[in-house]
Amino acid sequence: MKATDIRTKSEDELKAQLLDLRKESFNLRFQAASGQLENTARKNQIRKDIARIKTVLGERTSAAAS
Repeated sequence: MKATDIRTKSEDELKAQLLDLRKESFNLRFQAASGQLENTARKNQIRKDIARIKTVLGERTSAAAS
């Protein structure tokens, strides 16, 4: 997911997507611990997508405060 795609979404959509990514991250951690994880690169993709979403949400809240 690119930052430009994230910036076009509304705050509610971003929060919903953030929740979905956190759930997926949780499930991937269990798969990795039990040895069932096949796509190990997906963990890093999710972590970076979460960071991108949190960055955009933070930018929006700081812009609204000033």
